[in-house]
Amino acid sequence: MAFQAIIIHPRDNVAVALRDLKAGETLHLADGRTLTVLTDIPYSHKVALADRAIGQEIIKYGENIGHARTAIRIGEWIHTHNLEIKDAG
Repeated sequence: MAFQAIIIHPRDNVAVALRDLKAGETLHLADGRTLTVLTDIPYSHKVALADRAIGQEIIKYGENIGHARTAIRIGEWIHTHNLEIKDAG
């Protein structure tokens, strides 16, 4: 089976789309999980693997890259509209 997204690190609560994903399709992950894509997600962008409340961490590469600026549901696109990027300083 060809997977449509990759989880980079076991701690991640996002996966990275390996192609454009369309709302309503079922996403199959290498770890056996499946989820429904809730919003269109462009190639190489993040898809939520867990619900996130406002302020909760977004983990990619096993590291905190920022926090949810809005509530995010599993299967939604994570990008600048709902992600506050962690300050590098």
